[in-house]
Order: sequence, then C-alpha cells, then structure tokens
Amino acid sequence: MDEVLLRSLTPSVLAILVRRGADFAAAEDAVQDALVEAVRVWPAAPPRDPKGWLVTVAWRRFLDAVRADAARRRREDLVDEEPGPGPAPATDDTLQLYFLCAHPSLTPSSAVALTLRAVGGLTTRQIAQAYLVPEATMAQRISRAKRTVSSVRFDQPGDVATVLRVLYLVFNEGYSGDVDLAAEAIRLTRQLAARFDHPEVAGLLALMLLHHARRASRTAPDGSLVPLAEQDRGRWDTHSIAEGVTILQAALARDRLGEFQAQAAIAALHADAPTAEETDWPQIVEWYDELARLTDNPVVRLNRAVAVGEAEGPRAGLAALAALDASLPRHAAVAAYLHERDGDLATAARLYAEAARKAPNLAERDHLTRRAARLNARRSR
Repeated sequence: MDEVLLRSLTPSVLAILVRRGADFAAAEDAVQDALVEAVRVWPAAPPRDPKGWLVTVAWRRFLDAVRADAARRRREDLVDEEPGPGPAPATDDTLQLYFLCAHPSLTPSSAVALTLRAVGGLTTRQIAQAYLVPEATMAQRISRAKRTVSSVRFDQPGDVATVLRVLYLVFNEGYSGDVDLAAEAIRLTRQLAARFDHPEVAGLLALMLLHHARRASRTAPDGSLVPLAEQDRGRWDTHSIAEGVTILQAALARDRLGEFQAQAAIAALHADAPTAEETDWPQIVEWYDELARLTDNPVVRLNRAVAVGEAEGPRAGLAALAALDASLPRHAAVAAYLHERDGDLATAARLYAEAARKAPNLAERDHLTRRAARLNARRSR
C-alpha cells in the first residue's frame, strides 16, 4: 500500500467534499473511512484512478451518514450530485484547504491545530508537542474546532498569517519528526509566495530552503543524528542556500521585519560560515534578540542561550539558561551541552541521560544516549 500516495490525495478529496456541500467534520470522517477502505481493497485491486476512487467512496460514506442522521435529511438531494466513476479533476486544492481551515470563526491556535490534524496528517501528540501543551488539551482544542467549523459556511477563508504558521509547523515536523512533510511544505509555501507579495511569506520560504539545504548532512549512514558543528558542509545544497539568501535579502530590504525573516537570517549566517569555527555567533545572538522581541517565545530564548554560550563562553550561556523554565523541551540537552563545554563532564553526562529520556523521537534519544555514554567513558579513564 502506497501511504505517501494516500497522504498526498487526502487534501484534494477533502476539499472536493467540502465544495460539494459536506460540513468539514463529516467530510473528514468520510475521507478517513475511504482511506481505511483503500488500505483494505487496493492491495488486491488497485484502481486506475486513485483520486476518483477515493472521491466516490468518500462521497458515498458521507451520504450514508447524512441518511442516518434525521437532523440532516434535508441533504438527501445531494444524492443526484454523486460523482461518477470517471477521472477526478487534476487540480491541487491543498493550499485552498489550508485557508479554509483558517476560518475567521476560529482562534489562530485552533485553526493551526485543526489544519495540522486534518490536512497535514500530524497526530494529536505531534501537534501537542509543537505547542508545548498536554496531548489531552490539544485533543479538546481540535474537537472544539471541528464543532465550530461544522456549523459555518466556508466562504470566508482565513488570513495569511495563520496559514504561514501552519506551514511552518508542518515543515518543522517534516524536517525533524516522524512524518516526511518538509518538501510538501516548501511546495505550498512557493505557491503562497506566488500569490502574496509579503515579506513574511518570503521569509518563511527562505527559512525552509536554508534548513532543507542541510538535510542530507543531518544523518550518518547508520541513521544517527549529526550535529550542525559536525556536518559535512560539502554536502549542503548550495543552490537552495543561494536561493534562500536571495529571497531573504529582498524581504529584509522592505524593512518590515517578522519572525520568519529573523529565523531565516540566523539560518543564513550558519549557511554562510565555511566551518563551524567561523560562525558569526555574536551576530546570531543579535538576531535571537530581535526574534525574542518579536515573539517572546521561550524556545527562542532557549536557542539564544546556546548562541550566547558560543559567543561569550559556556558560563554566559548557562547564566542565560538559568532564567528559563527547566521543563522546556530540550532544556536538559542545552544544559548538558553547555556544561560539557565548561568541562563539567559529570553534570553533562547526567543531563544528557535525562534529555534522552525526554527526547521526542528515537533518533534524538539515541544521539543523546551516545553523548552521555561517551562522557561517562571519558570520566572513567
């Protein structure tokens, strides 16, 4: 079963059902039922037109649900509009569906969560981790968003800022998480940049390109993580870096700084350094100061502590870290790194082990575990 194909078709099928009159929650349920049926049927009898097959099955499931619900019997006349078995339109509705999920009746955080779950394919747990909230809290937020949009018409699409936030989180999960959505996020952001002449749209596209340019060097042949300072910079995609820097420079020239432009500027400084030792850390700290002013995000301040440790020494980094909540994701990993640089191997090994237990994915857990083991081995010599 081609799960990538199913994932790529889901947004278009969902958008078609919404356009034909299905409310969002019912359409999503129908599409999920169709995907389950595809997993069961396709291995033995793959369809010639997968998208048309999914539209037909999902529409029938939706109509079955309509018939079963007395409160929605008025929709029975939609039966005559059931799509035939012929090919479905070869259009890409994904970006439009992102805008529809960012409905004005939803708060930005609820719109982002709903889109990540319904269109991006992320699990509730993954979304909760991105928002630094418990999984149960995020499940309730998504459920409320579904109930809200089920009672409204999708003729008032949401704003660009909310769609940007969704694409940013989808890229982050695709870049470092369990689901490969990074390339899809870049594709959609390119579409958005073609439609909206806005410096933050350009900033997000530049940020994605600069990070994606380093992707091939982020893992070793055995799948283990390779830290930025140890990456083979000869494997970085120089074409993507050049494109990202060009887009960023044009955006910054408009003097309307936003958080995505600031993040892209930090990524550009890393990409510009021929070696890790030549990284312009003082300037990176300055950009983190700008980013903290724009967002007041604790994760930004956590990353800033690392930059301060590189620019001014590990004890300065630890002082910056001391002002932050120790429960922040990756706080223990940052503390471990700074203590290691300061020569306190015992504390660093203990914190690496603690960070490994809290790691959000297997690759990161293994990386931190190896760090702890390496320091313990050095101490025992």
